[in-house]
Amino acid sequence: MTQEGDGARWRADGALVLLTVFWGVTFVVVKDALAFADPFTFLTLRFAVGGAVMAALAGRRMFAPGTVKKGALLSAVLFLCFAFQTVALTDTTPSRAAFLTGLNVLFVPLFSVVLLKHIPRWGTFVGVVLAAVGLYALTRPTGGPVQSGHFLGLYLGDWLSIGCAVAYAVHILLTERFASRDGVLGLVAVQLLGVMVLSALCLPFVERRLSWTPSLVGAVLTCGVLASAVAIGVQTWGQARTTAVHAAVIFAMEPVFASAYSVAVGREVLGPREWVGGALILLGVLISELGPVVWDGWRARGRTPAA
Repeated sequence: MTQEGDGARWRADGALVLLTVFWGVTFVVVKDALAFADPFTFLTLRFAVGGAVMAALAGRRMFAPGTVKKGALLSAVLFLCFAFQTVALTDTTPSRAAFLTGLNVLFVPLFSVVLLKHIPRWGTFVGVVLAAVGLYALTRPTGGPVQSGHFLGLYLGDWLSIGCAVAYAVHILLTERFASRDGVLGLVAVQLLGVMVLSALCLPFVERRLSWTPSLVGAVLTCGVLASAVAIGVQTWGQARTTAVHAAVIFAMEPVFASAYSVAVGREVLGPREWVGGALILLGVLISELGPVVWDGWRARGRTPAA
């Protein structure tokens, strides 16, 4: 990769890391918002706000050749991501939902090999393995008796979070395939409006609940503008400059930030096993990011003739 290409990828990686921090925090924000609205009402409001912001910015670029078709497909997958994730938060904790969603770090390389014929570099492979071990340490059953509502030691909310991980892996791969260095605004606008429509279509079939409070309004605006419009725009921009597998390893840090914030605001208490798991995820990301660079530099110095 050229120096210019390396610089673009490092900028993309930095943006994706910041995005991951913010997405981690919003697990707690959404969990709190669900006290005042049912999941699909909240999703409809959230993506109506995000879609309106992106549509205003994109304008006619929403209707560029191929944008509507690609955006519609991405919106269907993105809807599954957020539907699974939001409903899951009614039946599990923010950190558990985040860590199980982080299993996409396993599914992305697998799907990438099968669907796109992309073989990850060794650093990415090692990073995926470490992140997977970390996720297992954070989410494995404690070994106690199975309680009511469990299946294989996991609640329904946990299984929905795993479903979110699968859908999110597909979304990451499709974003790599469809994202270009131009046309990001139009593609994101179509996605957000599509999720809004699909969420609204679910409303007649669910028990609706809505109580307007300052907390709910703040959550809708924060998640709609920042966690949807800005964040998915940054994701699409960043993935036009890096690979899906590389992005997935970076996104594996999301549950670490979600747990740290949840603990900081007093929502949960994590033990040594959970923190070790989080440390393994961070180590996996660092090896994926820096391992090949350090290795290539070491090999280059080894080939340099002695003076």
